[in-house]
Amino acid sequence: MNVRRTPSSARRTAAASTPAHVVVVGAGLSGLAAALHLAGAGHRVTVLERETVPGGRCGSLVQDGFRFDTGPTVFTMVGLLDEALRAVGRSAAEELDLRLLDPAYHTFFADSSRLRVRPGQEPMRAEIAAECGSRDVAAFDRFVAWLKRLHDVELPHFIDANFDSPLGLLRSPRAVAELLRLGAFRRLGPEIARRFDDERLRRVFSFQAMYAGLAPARALALYAVITYMDVIEGVWFPAGGMHAVPRAMARVAAESGVEFRWSTTVQRVARHSDGAVAGVVLPDDELVTADAVVVTADLPAAYQQLLPDLSPPRGVRRGRYSPSALVWHLGVRGPLPEGTGHHNIHFGAAWDDAFADLLDRGIPMTDPSRFVAVPSLDDPTAAPPGQHTVYVLEPVPNLAVGRLDWAVEGPRLRERMRSFLDDVGYPADIVTEQLVTPVDWAEQGMAAGTPFALAHSFGQSGPFRPRNVDRRVPGLVFAGSSTTPGVGIPMVLISGKLAARRVQEALR
Repeated sequence: MNVRRTPSSARRTAAASTPAHVVVVGAGLSGLAAALHLAGAGHRVTVLERETVPGGRCGSLVQDGFRFDTGPTVFTMVGLLDEALRAVGRSAAEELDLRLLDPAYHTFFADSSRLRVRPGQEPMRAEIAAECGSRDVAAFDRFVAWLKRLHDVELPHFIDANFDSPLGLLRSPRAVAELLRLGAFRRLGPEIARRFDDERLRRVFSFQAMYAGLAPARALALYAVITYMDVIEGVWFPAGGMHAVPRAMARVAAESGVEFRWSTTVQRVARHSDGAVAGVVLPDDELVTADAVVVTADLPAAYQQLLPDLSPPRGVRRGRYSPSALVWHLGVRGPLPEGTGHHNIHFGAAWDDAFADLLDRGIPMTDPSRFVAVPSLDDPTAAPPGQHTVYVLEPVPNLAVGRLDWAVEGPRLRERMRSFLDDVGYPADIVTEQLVTPVDWAEQGMAAGTPFALAHSFGQSGPFRPRNVDRRVPGLVFAGSSTTPGVGIPMVLISGKLAARRVQEALR
């Protein structure tokens, strides 16, 4: 729909005399962060969400007396949430009951050994001293100093920053030089391996590359910043589960004047005849006018569904996507195995070859590593008394790489995961369950059937990642994991903030 042209100068004059109206499409974490930052800047904000509740990928499932978090289970960098809330005069401490998990992870290895990943330098140092020896203790101290320096350089210059082109790197030449000096553009796996003797530490400090959609051996060392978030900043858990985070953000936003319209699907972005945003059109042809629009859908879906007359940028059309995940939500009855924590990583014997299965051969890992969360250990309201919610994640090929029949492969891998749980000692009495495959992720609008969006290869990171603006549509801004800066709760919270900055620029 093209709307009769209003001269851009007249639009700017109107915006200057009254608060600008910004429509945010989607009440996921990035959309909520954008709404909070925009409301704090004095704009009138309307959030349109197709579901009846906030959260997006950070959703919730209630089934047979159990409550499951259906999206991310690892919450780091709480300060970024606090920043979004403080934009409207509130704080994370006021709105959420947050608990630092110690250990952050319990890790289990094929040789039956274990390591705890503890938050902060001194607790983790003590764990390494007890389990790995003095050489790796000294290595860890040097490693922490390196991680902190990487974080301090990357965050302001390359993560919390909008780029208009790769030439934007030139605005921070000292930061680029420092990253080169730190070896940030070397490979993560070898960089970690040269620092530590104990193979278990090499895995514990590099598995986070999977969050970026890459094998540790292939990921850039700059993604060790995710390890910094996990190990130094720590992993947190909100009372009421992960879905409590978007609920709190939406509540604060509404109390700060943001209007929410639930069960509202957007059909397309409306534009003036000069291409600029005019608002959005709903299925009943209602036009919701706006001075700017923030769209939080995966970029391929955003262009296909909301901007069908525009060809997506090359990075969207030909992007390489992260592996997907087979997620098994379980409500179980019975005792947990000794040493089980909130977050548990069960490493397989294979490592590099398992990633080759996943990324090159497009088949399930022959010897997979799996992530198991048991949130009911810290949130008794998640399960009936004496029972537990269990979340099992196994990385699997996305729909673009793998050519698997998930109607067959899903049940087969479910049985393999059940055998694994039985072998480890998790409760075998399943009260309720739900299995989520790449096909299910695709049906939720996630490109290539993966909840982890575009992989963070060098050509899809920083200034090379699809931008959060399209110059053909002034006033349109994107947010979410498929644009700047990337995947994960910290990144999408920053994405919402960067989108709000773009809106501010567009309305000047």
